[in-house]
Amino acid sequence: MTVGKPGEEMTDVELSELVELLRSLIRIKSVNPPGDEILVARHLEQVLAAEGIASAVVEPFPGRGSIVARVYGDGTGGDPLLLLSHLDVVPAEPAGWTHDPFGGDLADGYVWGRGAMDMKSMVAMEVQVMRRLARSARAAGRDPARDPIPGLRRDVIFCATADEEAGGWQGANWIVENHPEWLHAAGALNEAGGISTTYGGVRFYPIQVAEKGFVVYKLHVKGRWGHGSVPTPDNAAVLAAQIVARLDEPGAVRLTEPMAVLLARAIPHLPARAAAAVAALDPGGAAFNPDQVEATLRKLCDPVLARTISAMIRDTISVGIVRAGVKYNVIPGVAEIEIDCRTLPGTDEPAMRAELQRRIGAELWARIEVECEQTGPSVQAPLDSPLYRLLEEVVLDHDAGGVPLPFLAPFATDAKHLARIGVPTYGFSPLKVGDRDGLLELMHADDERVGIEALRFGLPVLWNAVNRFCD
Repeated sequence: MTVGKPGEEMTDVELSELVELLRSLIRIKSVNPPGDEILVARHLEQVLAAEGIASAVVEPFPGRGSIVARVYGDGTGGDPLLLLSHLDVVPAEPAGWTHDPFGGDLADGYVWGRGAMDMKSMVAMEVQVMRRLARSARAAGRDPARDPIPGLRRDVIFCATADEEAGGWQGANWIVENHPEWLHAAGALNEAGGISTTYGGVRFYPIQVAEKGFVVYKLHVKGRWGHGSVPTPDNAAVLAAQIVARLDEPGAVRLTEPMAVLLARAIPHLPARAAAAVAALDPGGAAFNPDQVEATLRKLCDPVLARTISAMIRDTISVGIVRAGVKYNVIPGVAEIEIDCRTLPGTDEPAMRAELQRRIGAELWARIEVECEQTGPSVQAPLDSPLYRLLEEVVLDHDAGGVPLPFLAPFATDAKHLARIGVPTYGFSPLKVGDRDGLLELMHADDERVGIEALRFGLPVLWNAVNRFCD
């Protein structure tokens, strides 16, 4: 097998090795909270050591383990390429699953389990890339722990972190604050991009170049305690309900650079009616009607995709928790509302707070105290960088009928932490999947799974991207 050439396929032996690695990762329960990512990190430490790759495992908080490893180029190609991933997963209730969410079952052409898509499949593919590089070194009589990999002009860093599903504060954030030199790179490949989605008979490959910021607020609603037999307009639960209803407003549409480019590049590939409808989503276009955006999306897309696109073109507010009351016959004097705001590039925390005030209105705003619990900025990597252009080229090399596009993710990743040290990060965990097997359908969902054929497609794509950028 010739390595590093477009169109290369995995041998069945290597595919089996990749699948078994993924299954072993799923079986290690690293649900956050509490995390226990140290168990996965130690397992990967052994996997890499078997290939002669040294790694550093850190556990700055009990159970919260992350791992970093590096193989070397000859240093003539510039700064390293970082392969980034995370080890934690969200909870999974077995009652809603066809297979044990932590069994790593291999059935019906899929690997089943929590993390199969988000994102232990990417962890496994990144480790497989490191294995390939180490094996090429050993085949040339070199030690992958210290000698340059034949043909590699940049170092390749592998980093899998704890705590991404809760903001990354005890994972990527800790590394950035304490060992930024471990992650210094020309660019990083991360989760959530390069996974195909089919629309109008066309396979699109969204490559994440940006992600929304977040602001988490707790609203303390002030009413007045009273006896339940005498209703009062100062019932904090009723005031909270009014506030929640006002926060449900969709908000104004605003196209960021990635989404404007996405729409412009997608339109030529769509049927005429769909193309016209997509063009009507552009606030700068003559056909734009702000009152018809949601209806247009519902006509164009399935419900999941419609909701996702809607979140990509506006700042959003989601109510997560509402608390009020101590007893059925006591009118509550206080209530709490916790909300999750996701902000487009260009919207900062003061702007988000002003939008809350506008929606809630002056009278109700006077009845609350606003507590900002945490915030994270939006981030964007360049669309015209050599690394991004290469990712588009590699996708086309492996699927000539596919259409790569930049996109803005409505959720947060560890890219936020890398941005603080100047590392541009692209979501590129390439998989060619079926219509019902995409990231939007399976991320954090029951019966999360990844297809064997998706992995057969994905590893060569990732491998070629790494080789061509580092060659």
